[in-house]
Amino acid sequence: MRFAALETSTEWCSVAVWRDGEIAGLERRAGNRHSEIALPMLQSLLGKTRLDAVAFGAGPGAFTGLRIACGLAQGLAFAHGLPMIGISTFEALAQEAGAARVVACIDARMREVYYAALEKRAGRWREVIAAQCIAPQSAPRPPGDGWVGCGSGFDVYGEVLRNKVSSVKSQVHPTAVALAQLAAPRLAAGEGVDAALATPVYLRDKVAFTKEELERRS
Repeated sequence: MRFAALETSTEWCSVAVWRDGEIAGLERRAGNRHSEIALPMLQSLLGKTRLDAVAFGAGPGAFTGLRIACGLAQGLAFAHGLPMIGISTFEALAQEAGAARVVACIDARMREVYYAALEKRAGRWREVIAAQCIAPQSAPRPPGDGWVGCGSGFDVYGEVLRNKVSSVKSQVHPTAVALAQLAAPRLAAGEGVDAALATPVYLRDKVAFTKEELERRS
C-alpha cells in the first residue's frame, strides 16, 4: 500500500509518503504559507509513486490550515479515484509525544485552547477527555498520573495548564509521519472513504472576535 499524508493544522506544514511500511517525510515552519508550499513538498517526495489512498490531518486546529489539508487531499483523491481518511490532529500529536498518556493542547487563539486527553490502549489512541474548545483555566484535569502535556497550548498558557499534567513537551507538534503511522492500519482495514465525504473537524465555528467583543475584553 502506498499513500500520501498531509498535516497543516498548526504553524508547521508537514507531508509524508508511506510506501509498503516505509515512510518519507518533510516539514517546514510555514507561518501562513501552507497553501504555497504543501503541494510542492509532497511532489518532491512522491516522484512517480502511484498512490492507493490519501490521508490528511482532520483537526482540530487552525481553520484555514484544516481546509488546506483537506482540500489538497481531496484534489489528489478526486483526480486519481482514491479513498481518503482523516486522522485526528490530537492523535497525531499524541503519537509524536512518545508517551502512553497524553494531554493534547493546541492554542486556539481568542483566549481558548483545543484540548483533549488520550491514552494508548491495544495499539490505538482512546479519548479519556473528549476533544473540546475551552478556556485554559476551565480545562479538566485527567484522572490518574503519568500524563504528558504536549502542544502549543502549553507554551501560551503553561502557568495555567502545567498543574494538570506530570510533565510537559510543549514543542511536540502533529506531523504527517505520525499521521501516516496512524492511517496505515485503518486504510488496510478498509476505513477509507470517498473524497466527497471527507471533512475537517471544527470544534469552533467562530474564528475571530468582533470589534465590540475585543473592546469588552480589553
